[in-house]
Amino acid sequence: MMFTCTTPGCTDLAHGHRFGAARSAAAARARKRSVSSKLVRDKKKGRSLRIDIHCHYLNRDAAAKLAHLNPSQYEPSVKFASALTREVNVKQMQDRAAKLSTIEVRLKDMDRMGIDIQAVSPAPQQTYYWTEPGLGAEVSRMVNDRLAEIVSKWPDRFVGLGTVPLQNVELAVIELERCVKQLDLRGVEINPNVAGKELTDPGLNLDRFFAKARELDVVIFMHPIGFTQGERLMDHYLNNVIGNPLDTTVGTSHLIFGGVMERRPGLKIVLPHAGGFVGHYWARMDHAWRARPDCRTVIKKPPTSYLKKFFFDTITFDPEMLRNLIDKFGAAQVLLGTDYPFDMGEEDPVGLINSVSRLPSAEKQRIMGGNAARLLKIRR
Repeated sequence: MMFTCTTPGCTDLAHGHRFGAARSAAAARARKRSVSSKLVRDKKKGRSLRIDIHCHYLNRDAAAKLAHLNPSQYEPSVKFASALTREVNVKQMQDRAAKLSTIEVRLKDMDRMGIDIQAVSPAPQQTYYWTEPGLGAEVSRMVNDRLAEIVSKWPDRFVGLGTVPLQNVELAVIELERCVKQLDLRGVEINPNVAGKELTDPGLNLDRFFAKARELDVVIFMHPIGFTQGERLMDHYLNNVIGNPLDTTVGTSHLIFGGVMERRPGLKIVLPHAGGFVGHYWARMDHAWRARPDCRTVIKKPPTSYLKKFFFDTITFDPEMLRNLIDKFGAAQVLLGTDYPFDMGEEDPVGLINSVSRLPSAEKQRIMGGNAARLLKIRR
């Protein structure tokens, strides 16, 4: 068990963090030894490490703590869903609860899917941006401490991506530093908006958060939770089928046109679901930037020059679409992803990558694990 101070904003090791930090350092050393041994074994077996950048863990204690506040009323994936979709979602949660929260079940699935390491992140709705900032920070600590425990117990199978309360940038920066420096998490998951506010909203002042993420050189995994104006997407599960990639598209576009990627070169932002729609209809942005002055108010170069700095997972469900993604952005920007354990995930990520035509072996190895190892600082 990790012991951490529950005083809001506290970063003093004297307030009980010293033990957690020592455990974290020991876990980091153990992870390095374990992963190194696994890499040696994999080399002998003739294949490289396979790392899943896109997988989720549901913290039941955090969910129980906020249950009395009826979190679903704030979640677009629930608000903008038909009765049938809600019914199917309830059944999915019942069927996959063990996969979401029981590591022993997860490990068996990883072995079956050919995955060596998961970069495990919170269930997307567990960002809880709708909460009061102090409560949001407290629940973020709960989620992050549990992820650190998982990594500490299974250091050769997991690295962690935590969460921060983006509704308050000061608390978000404090928790980001704690995630990285004390818990040895390799970055954080965020949503493409903060309770409906854009990531570039001046009132949020999230430039400080992005600056700290760049300073710490950690991964930001930007995962949607449905489109926030989803009134037209309620039937047929469209607020996931269309809404999730649409929200990623909108969030990414604000980061580009709003100048975040220009001001913070080197940010490591991973886009799930193969980048949403922006990863496959990028030319329209460049045309608008050339044709209209209102698209050039901030950025100095065509939008795709910034889009090429993002990273994309492989969840395309189609080898030709994955081939196009690799051709446009390069194999170095693409990472194996599954969306485990949800039904909209990729069940055979290795098979999908292997089915891509004209893909050299070296590029396959980078996509399957080499790129993620570099981003997540999994030491060789």
